[in-house]
Amino acid sequence: METTEKSSILDFVKSVEYSENGIISKRILEKKAGNVSLFSFDKGQKLSEHTAPFDALIQILEGEAEILIAQKPYHLKKGESIIMPATIPHAVNAIEKFKMLLTMIKEI
Repeated sequence: METTEKSSILDFVKSVEYSENGIISKRILEKKAGNVSLFSFDKGQKLSEHTAPFDALIQILEGEAEILIAQKPYHLKKGESIIMPATIPHAVNAIEKFKMLLTMIKEI
């Protein structure tokens, strides 16, 4: 598990590289109330449908992605965000290479 040094300037786009035919995840912050992670997806990569017990905010930092929530597709581009509701099935598909910031807020 990797976290970032506090009181430092962060450039999220530069903080995670791409991996050919892969997905990279980098933990930025982890607390009892939730966590923040950076992801990079190579074109065609995906996270299969799953659920989470708490809400999650996706912010697209670079590229384009398809986010499926309850099997409904949402096409997101750089600068756009979406909230995935708790307990609702969701999936992530890389339309092209993309990077995202994922913020998960837990009920405590």
